[in-house]
Amino acid sequence: MLTRLSIRDIVLIDRLDIDFAEGLAVLTGETGAGKSILLDAFALALGARGDASLVRHGAEQGQVTAAFELPRNHPMRALAADNGIPADDELILRRTQFSDGRTRAFVNDQPVSVQSLRALGSALVEIHGQHDDRALVDAATHRRLLDAFGDLDEEAAAVAKLWNERRTREEELAAHRADVERAQREAEWLRHAVEELRRLSPEPAEETSLAERRAAMMQVEKVAGDLRDAHNAVAGTQSPVPTLASAVRRLERRAAHAPALIEPAVKAFDTALTALDEARAHLEAALASADHDPRELERIEERLFALRAAARKYTVPVDGLNALAARHANDLALIDAGAEKLAALEKAAAEVVERYRTAASALSGKRRKAAEKLDKAVNAELKPLRLERATFTTNVATDEASPGPHGFDRIEFWVQTNPGTRPGPMMKVASGGELARFLLALKVVLADRGSAPSLVFDEIDTGVGGAVADAIGARLSRLAQRSQVIAVTHAPQVAARAGRHYLISKDTLDRGKRVATRVAELAAERRREEIARMLAGAEITAEARAAAERLIRAAG
Repeated sequence: MLTRLSIRDIVLIDRLDIDFAEGLAVLTGETGAGKSILLDAFALALGARGDASLVRHGAEQGQVTAAFELPRNHPMRALAADNGIPADDELILRRTQFSDGRTRAFVNDQPVSVQSLRALGSALVEIHGQHDDRALVDAATHRRLLDAFGDLDEEAAAVAKLWNERRTREEELAAHRADVERAQREAEWLRHAVEELRRLSPEPAEETSLAERRAAMMQVEKVAGDLRDAHNAVAGTQSPVPTLASAVRRLERRAAHAPALIEPAVKAFDTALTALDEARAHLEAALASADHDPRELERIEERLFALRAAARKYTVPVDGLNALAARHANDLALIDAGAEKLAALEKAAAEVVERYRTAASALSGKRRKAAEKLDKAVNAELKPLRLERATFTTNVATDEASPGPHGFDRIEFWVQTNPGTRPGPMMKVASGGELARFLLALKVVLADRGSAPSLVFDEIDTGVGGAVADAIGARLSRLAQRSQVIAVTHAPQVAARAGRHYLISKDTLDRGKRVATRVAELAAERRREEIARMLAGAEITAEARAAAERLIRAAG
């Protein structure tokens, strides 16, 4: 419920704080005192459209804060959590209106979008008046209210779940059917492509591997000739090794005659011959490594050409040929196995359609029974509200050819205001005053089902008096036993039934230069005086005071 409303610098309100409680609270005051301003400010905190003209003259910004206390299990907490807002204790909605037209919204001091604020606000408070149609204009609201009245929320949720499952099955079926049809159109080409790619057998990263091998082989070809020339110089017919070896042998035979002269030279020759032998070994090893079949390079180049030709033909990178082959093979498999899977999907879709149809038909039947009970309950409330010649009807139009997430039904509240007239949608047929009373009758019947925890009624008693005003007050009082009710009223019969009474007035400030709206909660004596004023007008008489006292006692 709403526990506190704080307003700063909105139109005629410079600073205002009002504490609310459970039950019925009324706001009264003379015309022009600022009741509409207060409700406009409250609506701003609930997500209504901002307006720069709401900012008090001379101020840069206005602000409205509404604090709510909610039960632990209230669904509002889950909605807040879905928006990432902590709501362990109270829920505080705050809206700042700037004089340049901008607004900012906060919930529990966390910035939120206006759309999120509006969603939270609509779940917390309903504001109703003669010209307010937010709770009535949307037929979806009528369906929700009827389902809540008939305890059909679980059945409606089951139908919605089946509708979503039906949509999913039908989408799967349509997608598979499209794949099969596409594959069938391309079957001949696919078979050719799959066979060609099967013969080619491309491997992942094959192009890179082949290109690297080809480059290495071509580099080896360039150095192989030089390696052979060097090997011929060391070990071929022109090699100096035999000549050097012969010279060493001759010197060794003479070494005994002049060792000091011969041994150093022999030693140097031995070193040279060893080095030449090592060079020969290295050159032979290099030639062995460089030796390859020229046909291998040719085979590599032919393979690269084939891969790249296929890539150009199928307009994919060479490395994508492998995945393309798998995809085309899957497409062909669709043709072969697709008919069987298609039949299975068609069967599954048909089964869920039948389950949906059965559940939606059963829900329609229960809605019609609930509609009869709702009509009876609402019509029982109309006579005391001076609508004794009117009839309320819940119109349930069922069209199985137009299914939806909520079943086959379009539900709309209709009224017939006088016998012999044509019934029609309540928003179109009822006048402003009639609409407000129809709404009140509905709210009394639906008070604990499908309503926000706080209900605000803006002058729904306009144009009525006496017994009708008393009947309105009685119903607001009954409604307040199950929901918090705040009523802006001109009817003393309504005000007399309130648990809390707030007087809205204007104060003159700055020596008459400006006025400001004030709200004061009235104690017993002042409350009697205000109700007497509502009865008598400008001059409060003893008779008016006595009548006010009788109204208060009767209401108590």
